[in-house]
Formats: sequence, structure tokens, C-alpha cells
Amino acid sequence: MTTEPVLATSYLGLPLSGPVIASAGPLTRTVDSLLSLQEAGAAAVVLPSLFEEDVLAEELRLVDAMEAGDDFAEFTAGPLPTIELPELGADRHLRLLERAKAALDIPVIGSLNATRHGSWERYATMMAAAGADALELNLYTVAADPTESAAEVEARQLEVISSVRASLDIPLAVKLSPYYSSFAQFAGATSRAGADGLVVFNRFYAPDIDLEGLAVTPRLALSGSADLRIALRWLSILRAQLPSTGLAATGGVHGWEDVAKALLVGADVACTTAAVIQDGPAAITAMLAGLRNWLAEHDYASVDQLRGSMSAASVPDPSLYERSQYREIVTS
Repeated sequence: MTTEPVLATSYLGLPLSGPVIASAGPLTRTVDSLLSLQEAGAAAVVLPSLFEEDVLAEELRLVDAMEAGDDFAEFTAGPLPTIELPELGADRHLRLLERAKAALDIPVIGSLNATRHGSWERYATMMAAAGADALELNLYTVAADPTESAAEVEARQLEVISSVRASLDIPLAVKLSPYYSSFAQFAGATSRAGADGLVVFNRFYAPDIDLEGLAVTPRLALSGSADLRIALRWLSILRAQLPSTGLAATGGVHGWEDVAKALLVGADVACTTAAVIQDGPAAITAMLAGLRNWLAEHDYASVDQLRGSMSAASVPDPSLYERSQYREIVTS
């Protein structure tokens, strides 16, 4: 009788039932949908990012509304009635985190996207206190200041990572874009600054132009499996260079084939959002079933045995190898 392959693994030191994580998206916004993701086989969930700008805007709107009452005599003539205030700002994210931790049996990872020094550490500490099993820093910035060098941009981001790491006692992952002049160097620097794991890659949702309204407008374009290829290239290179750093693939994980490829090049886990948006939690169930069948057909006992078997560890100079691949595609 053939033994069923073991899908259990770990990421950021967290034991996981499998290698597929539900990353931040519409289905990680409520406890009910989080439970559905867990039931479908998600090994962990990443909650929607806490954006500093949204938190501040909500809190300012509340202050404005309360101060508006000073202009009306009826509000100052007697005691105000007790009212229930909605969960605003950071509280909304913290309450979701607390409820998710109470309801789920799988790790709950918080996500944070701030802009100012002090805010990163403050919100990170609050999310850890609310029960997050790990924290994902989302370094989503566009380096558009012509007076600021690449080295200055990177130094500022590394300082953020180091400061947040010093304020936490839970695992810390950093979600990066591929747009660094020397990505391998920066990836190593993030690890030395305190990142326990890297999530590759963040997607920049570039705006579009409304030709009728002559306005810049945000448009969501979901990823496809082809978008995963850049991440696969870098996961393969980073697995050899950062053997003790957790690695997560994201942006283009739509089927079990994508999960298998990510594991082959060295990822610890594959994160999916678009597939769940399109097909619901069942997309994760299908990924795990397909991966399990493929592992059995190819005589792999576990995902840990599979991991990194096609990384660039055996390639003396990954840059020359990648250039040869590029040349073959262009000239074929």
C-alpha cells in the first residue's frame, strides 16, 4: 500500500498543515470567510493590511464629527446620550485579529503597511499584543524622489525592518517588490536586519486613465500563473543564498502546478489570493489535492523532500545561467 505524501511543513518557524497560505484579500476580512478558508485546507491566513493612511483618516473623521457638535447649543445644554462608536482605525484590524485567533486553529498572520518612523513599531506592537502568530511588513513604496538615491531608499527600509524586529517577539516576514537595483544584495540585507522570512513578490497595482472623465483611476488586474515566473527565478537564487530564511511565493499561484513549482525552486509556502477571489476557498482544496497526487506519482514522500530540488544551489553563477535562458528565449 502506497503511503500518502506528507504535506505538513513549516514557515517562519510556524508548524503548518500544508504549503498553501491564503494571503490578504476579500476572503480574509471576516471570521466566517476565514473559517471557510481553513476548512478548505489553508495552512495559515494573512489578514488585510493595516494601512496607516486609512487609520489616520478614519480617526480624523471621528474627531471632526465630535467637534462639530460644539456649534449646536442643544449639544452643550445637557449631557450627551451614550452611543456605540463603530470600530475605527487600528481598532477594526485589531478586533478582527482577536476574533480570528479565537475562532481559527491555524496561524493568523497580521499585515502592516505604514509610512512614518514610529508608526511601524507602534502598530506592529499592537498587532502582536492582539495575538498575531507572525507579522508581514508590506514595503509598498514607489521611489519617485529624484533627489534620493537607491542606497538611501534601501537604508530607510532596512532601518524600518530593524526597528520593528526589535519591538517584536513573534516571527517577522517582509513582503518585497522586485524593483531593487541589486535584489540579491537587498534580500540578504533584510535577513540581516531581522527578517525571518521574505514574501516575493508584491504587485504594484498601476492606475489607468479614464479617457472620458480625464481622470487617473485605480484598476484591479488579477494575477495569472505567468506572473509567478519572476518569483520562481528569485526564489531559486535566494534559496541557495539564504538557506535559513523563510521564503514565500506570491503573485500568480493559481493551481497545484504553481505550488509544486514554487516548492521545487525552494519556497517554503505558496500564497494565493486571486485564485480564491475567482473560485472561492475550493481553489485551495484543489491545489492540495493536485499537489498530493503529483507527489505520489513522482515518489515524493513529502513536500519537505521536494523543496529546493531545482534551486540554483548547484549553479556557480546564477546571473550567467539566467542570461543564457533569456538568450535562448529571445533567439528561438
